Amino acid sequence: ERLVESGGGLVQAGGFLKLSCVASGVVFDSFAMGWYRQTPGKERELVAAITNRGATNYADSVKGRFTISRDNFKNTVYLQMASLKPEDTAVYYCNANPPRAWWGWGQGTQVTVSS
Repeated sequence: ERLVESGGGLVQAGGFLKLSCVASGVVFDSFAMGWYRQTPGKERELVAAITNRGATNYADSVKGRFTISRDNFKNTVYLQMASLKPEDTAVYYCNANPPRAWWGWGQGTQVTVSS
């Protein structure tokens, strides 16, 4: 698989998780990257983005709680999630920003936040 996400799990509200995504077969440091999430019946949404030079941007719903970072030597992008809320429950995916159709999507990693 070109994109492999990991680090999800079950956590109580207010908790912390750190997600990782390893990309293979791409010139990783040429691409802006993003973390996306999807819940059943809803469109996949971009929650955090990082340019190839490290500038970041966040959806309003996660601003101040989530932090995106990248390690170009490891072809890896991270998402640190703090102060988690039940509404953060979703499957989380990474991809380029904007997504590249030819990359496909990984299996994602499930994040479940209990109240």
